[in-house]
This record gives sequence, C-alpha cells and structure tokens, in this order.
Amino acid sequence: MTKVHDIDFKLYGDDMQFVEIELDGGESVLAEAGAMMYMDEKIVMETIFGDGSEKNQGKGLMGKIIGAGKRAITGEGIFMTVFSNMQEGKAHVSFAAPYPGKIIPANLSEFGGSLICQKDAFLCAAKGISIDIHLQKKIGAGFFGGEGFIMQKLEGDGMAFLHAGGTIIKKNLQPGEILKIDTGCLVAMTSDVDYDVQFTGDIKSGLFGGEGLFLATLRGPGSVWLQSLPFSRMADRIYSAARGKGSKGETKGLNNPIEELSGLTNLFGRD
Repeated sequence: MTKVHDIDFKLYGDDMQFVEIELDGGESVLAEAGAMMYMDEKIVMETIFGDGSEKNQGKGLMGKIIGAGKRAITGEGIFMTVFSNMQEGKAHVSFAAPYPGKIIPANLSEFGGSLICQKDAFLCAAKGISIDIHLQKKIGAGFFGGEGFIMQKLEGDGMAFLHAGGTIIKKNLQPGEILKIDTGCLVAMTSDVDYDVQFTGDIKSGLFGGEGLFLATLRGPGSVWLQSLPFSRMADRIYSAARGKGSKGETKGLNNPIEELSGLTNLFGRD
C-alpha cells in the first residue's frame, strides 16, 4: 500500500479561503486541475490520470484508465495535478477555494481511514490518498438525495481538504441519533453514518413551504459536515437575479451595467 505523505498546512482567509501546504523534500500533494494559487520555485508540477494512488492505478495502463474513468463518472476531470518538492528544505504551494465558503481539513486516520463526500467537494490531499467512487445503495437516496447515486470516497491515513459553500458545521451523531437536513446541505460523512432520503409526509408543506418533498436523514453513530449555502442554491439566486426583465420586457444583458449591478446587489437581500 502506498504510504501517504505527511504534510503541514495553514488556512488563510474567511469567506474565500485558501490553504497553503508546506512540503519537505520528497513530499507531494495532489489537487484538482486548476486549483493551484501559487507555489515556490522548488515545486514541480506533473499532470496524471486519476489520483495516482496504488489502489486505483497499480495495474499498468488499464489501471490508470480505470482510475481516470471513475473520476469521470463522479463528474470530475480525468486529470489531476501532483505538486512535488524534489529538493532539500521546505517549499510551499497553495490551493484556493472555487467559490465563497470554507475549506475543511480532515485527517482521514481520525475517521477510520475513509470519508464519503459530495462529488465536487474534494480540493486537494496528500499524495497517496485514494479518491474513489461511492455508490448509494438506497434507491431513495440515489434519486432524491441531491447528489444522486454516485458520491466520492476518500481513503488513506493522511490529510485531505474539502471545500463547501457558506458556513460549515460538523456534527457528531450518537448511536441511533437522527438528523434531518436539506438534501443539498450534506458535504461529507464518515462511512458508518446511515444515509437515506425520506418523504416529508406533508405534500402541502413540500410544494408550498419551499423545503421540498424530501429530506435527507442521517443516522449515527458517526460524524457529518454540513454547508449553509450549497453551490446549486447560490447559482440559482445568481441566475434569478441576472434573468430579471427590463422595462420593455427584454432580458437584461451586460450592455446595461447599472441594471445588472442593481440585480446583483439584491441577490442576497431577497427571499
């Protein structure tokens, strides 16, 4: 089994965070393509298929293709980038969050060596972390869970970094304890949490209450991470604001910056 590299890190910022990772000589970090913000001169970049872990790519070319294919199934790119410090001494590389929110550092060894997360939550990790697919076994969770049947599963004994929107909260569930959440607010959970989606039981509230007909239910024991602003919800608000009509009924375009600015300033001021 590939040994996961032991990396140090520091988080910067509040609502638009980035993580700076310190690499000793011979250490590497794996990241989504395009996530890098800056790096020292010592750092060397290499683009690879999949995650580069022995689990997903240890069987030659076919293993690499399978590893990349799994990432494609989860909606991610088939290529990832490895940043390595191949010289003596320390070097730094940083990765930025793609939209407003928080970065979640998680030492997988503290959670039984695995973590299940939403498809677009992964930002970067120590080299050696395996990024695999996780299939929802329950039909209800797959159809109505907001994330579909396929999520990501991170495995290893090192550091991984996730990103999600708004404010992040971690909840530790006791055995048998149930937490009901909006289906889009789940960021990650430990593998021992039982995840399902249930009908709210009230059609009127579901149709007109704005919360939908289904809620996700998380049953302990285990830990879960929740986000206050799912990216899909933020995108809907931006689209609604930009789609506003002008006085003559035309859709407003970028040729009227005053109208566009007015729409965007109302983005978070309306319900």
